[in-house]
Amino acid sequence: MDLTKLGSYDLIKEEDLKDLQSKGYLLRHKKSGARLVLMENDDENKVFTIGFRTPAADSTGVAHILEHSVLCGSRDFPVKDPFVELVKGSLNTFLNAMTYPDKTVYPVASCNDKDFQNLMHVYMDAVFYPDIYRHEETFRQEGWSYKLDDKDAPLEYNGVVYNEMKGAFSSPEGVLDRVILNSLFPDTTYANESGGDPEVIPELSYEQFLQFHSRYYHPSNSYIYLYGNMDMEEKLNWLDEQYLNAFDRITVDSEIREQKSFPQMLELEKAYSITSDEPEKDNTYLSYNKVIGTSLDEKLYQAFEILDYALLSAPGAPLKKALVEAGIGKDIMGSYDNGIYQPVFSVIAKNANADQKQAFVDVIEGTLRAIADNGIDKKALEAGINYFEFRYREADFGNYPKGLMYGLQMFDSWLYDETNPFVHLQAIPVFRFLKEQIGSGYFEKLIRTYLLDNTHGSIVIVKPERGRSGRLDRELEEKLSAYKATLSEEEIEDLVARTKALAEYQDAEDSREDLEKIPVLERADITPETAPIYNEERKVGDIPLIYHEVETNGIGYMSLMFDLSGVAEEMLPYVGILQSVLGIIDTNHYGYGELFNEINVSTGGIGTSLEMYPNAEKVAEKEFKATFEIKGKALYPKMSVLFDMMREILMESKLDDTKRLKEILSMSKSRLQMRFQSSGHTTAALRALSYASPIEKFKDDTDGIGFYEVVKQIEEHFEEEKEMLISHLKRLAGNLFRADNMMVSFTAAREGLEVTENGIEALSTRLGKEAPVGEEPCVLHCTKKNEGFKTSSKVQYVARVGNFIDGGAAYNGALQILKVIMSYEYLWQNIRVKGGAYGCMSSFNRIGEGYFVSYRDPNLKKTMEVYEGVVDYLENFTVDERDMTKYIIGTISNMDRPMNPSAKGDRSMNLYMNHVSAAMIQKEREQVLSATQEDIRALADVVKAVLAADQICVLGGEERIEENREMFQEVKQLN
Repeated sequence: MDLTKLGSYDLIKEEDLKDLQSKGYLLRHKKSGARLVLMENDDENKVFTIGFRTPAADSTGVAHILEHSVLCGSRDFPVKDPFVELVKGSLNTFLNAMTYPDKTVYPVASCNDKDFQNLMHVYMDAVFYPDIYRHEETFRQEGWSYKLDDKDAPLEYNGVVYNEMKGAFSSPEGVLDRVILNSLFPDTTYANESGGDPEVIPELSYEQFLQFHSRYYHPSNSYIYLYGNMDMEEKLNWLDEQYLNAFDRITVDSEIREQKSFPQMLELEKAYSITSDEPEKDNTYLSYNKVIGTSLDEKLYQAFEILDYALLSAPGAPLKKALVEAGIGKDIMGSYDNGIYQPVFSVIAKNANADQKQAFVDVIEGTLRAIADNGIDKKALEAGINYFEFRYREADFGNYPKGLMYGLQMFDSWLYDETNPFVHLQAIPVFRFLKEQIGSGYFEKLIRTYLLDNTHGSIVIVKPERGRSGRLDRELEEKLSAYKATLSEEEIEDLVARTKALAEYQDAEDSREDLEKIPVLERADITPETAPIYNEERKVGDIPLIYHEVETNGIGYMSLMFDLSGVAEEMLPYVGILQSVLGIIDTNHYGYGELFNEINVSTGGIGTSLEMYPNAEKVAEKEFKATFEIKGKALYPKMSVLFDMMREILMESKLDDTKRLKEILSMSKSRLQMRFQSSGHTTAALRALSYASPIEKFKDDTDGIGFYEVVKQIEEHFEEEKEMLISHLKRLAGNLFRADNMMVSFTAAREGLEVTENGIEALSTRLGKEAPVGEEPCVLHCTKKNEGFKTSSKVQYVARVGNFIDGGAAYNGALQILKVIMSYEYLWQNIRVKGGAYGCMSSFNRIGEGYFVSYRDPNLKKTMEVYEGVVDYLENFTVDERDMTKYIIGTISNMDRPMNPSAKGDRSMNLYMNHVSAAMIQKEREQVLSATQEDIRALADVVKAVLAADQICVLGGEERIEENREMFQEVKQLN
């Protein structure tokens, strides 16, 4: 590729990114001033991103509202929601937009060339020519507006971002994160909440909203990124001819300015809400925060990742251990945020008290001073460096395309120095440098310079205030009522009319002509074949080994799986506790901190999990297999170390260490509470399903609300419970971790197999010899409870579930299409667009479980009514061939996600354990590809069966739960 021949661009820099098998190019568009980076390689999962620097001058959330709004129609695609239309009919591997404290980015990814071009077109048109100037309704829907259904109704605020941020501000961790950032940078954009403070969002006017777009959404303020295997010259010419060439370069003042250092640390207190029944004692958050240089220093940027690991994040890290042993907080967390111009290192004690502030500071600074004077643990540094280098080389980002993640990391330097986008992508020389500094005093000097002697910091205390959410809600009601009282009859009628007009706008259908402007792939663009399955049944002695032959670049992915079938129902929460304990408690040969470092020095890490595998061949019997799994990864030469460390965790853990058990229980309780706040939708759906499903009851008892209730009971009454706890944990470990109770899953190239089989054989002789857990399979007793759980949140998570096979319906591949239709048509329109909730989801699986759930939802009863309306919607479902094709393509997109090597192995093993054959997958795919309008209408029977089960669970604000108490069999506090 000869970019010098492209007359519309200046080639500024060219770099060989050999560690990422890529060629990098930095360009500038001559006429418009747009900045561009290309990463050319052979990755078929192509990525396009356009981003803008969007500094926030206040906390109205204008950048966030704009991010939502520009995707609601544009010049070339004048429909109300081209984003949703794209999701329905695209083979994208990623499609979203994100607002950060200082930037807004619009990334897309796809493996299909035509689809990728379509995505680029829609996103470029959205950001530069949005319909926000023609339709104020978009601002009112996505941002905020007054809602007045009739002249006698109470006046309310509504809006998607408004409700999203109400949910975000209900989380104490969310409040803390924001106050830390705001406290450290009072004179810069970081002093404000880019996402929007719900108390401030209604101060934003439509005119200010438009001004923000016209100021910052210009190519001169843009950052465009292209990654993967494509014709880069063609893309650059298209960008120039279709968009960039229409703009002249201008000066946009969007610089992210540096905050001057403080002469002394700042102290700040903020309140967060707890329910009326929650205790204020042991419920305060203490945080100690320091600003660490700038993100343009590539060595410092990475060195503090390592220090965060070695000082704080790793189990047994000295700061964490010192605070726990001093009795300051029950859960010690921390973070190193290097995704902003001036990175921040934070130490956080959760479940502490405000009067512990000075002791908190003294322990942190005393521990750091001792480390700086006496030297940091070399093994911890080695482990930290190996941990991050392994992750860098592996480039496993789960469901996120690696090209997407490289692009986001690039912004950590590119946004603040436009000549330096690649600095954080070339990490191997930095890792090499940091290894050489171990033992030289380099890391100790960083501790002194940036943590001990640095006055640019803050101590933030976030204290509980009982019933704060309810108080704020009442104050808002009074404020809106008082405002309404000042309005004339004509002004009130105008608000009613505007509310009605917005609803009519939302209900109005886009014209067929405009809808057909949204590019859609054809069914011919979809391969009829399913992804291959990599399962080879082998035996090592008497141990079953399922081998998945995949090229893994020299890494072996290992899972040891122990059958849980014989565990009695009442013991299931203890299985969950055992899973949370192993790997972070002392063993006979290592302290738990030493153990973690020993693992990470030589491997890519070890973790434990509980997995459930329903038998697709015995759906009516609700048969499933549950396993306790210990998983790890290592380079082939280090597989023997991986086996040794796995055995150390399974067989040598000191399960009678009462001090450490108490610490882990406190941490587990804390992390579960955080999950209920952030992922209340999955929690509510799981709980509701557990009323009738043995497999979901198993999950709830080992990792859901049922598990939390047991952990809370033991943690709060530890002295009375500890002996029984120890007895149960030892008995479970002895009974479970036996060679005759084990099977193995292994993913690697063939060359990694021999060393692994030798390791399995050696391990099998060193496992337990005790008797099985029980002779009879576990029987779970499910009870319908229909619970409402009261929290301090200002929003709800509303779940309605049921088993449609129990109700007489059958599974069909078309149900995967129904999920797309629900999530981006019926539920989207009624719960998100009209209802103002941030999200809505549905699911229907092979074993008959179906659910509808909302996320950060201002409503409760109204949402339940929307679920009831699904049957009528489906019975009257009408669609033309183009739209049906669109839904099918969107469904296949969800089914055909690109997989990294470990994911290919995991998928293959899941299919094996679930008794799902290639023929079954192929049949499901064919049912999707051949689905018609009549097939979707027939699914009304499935939804009838789900709704007939009448299983509900809601996590939400205590006042809203109490208002609707008659809906529930049980109302409980979740704290």
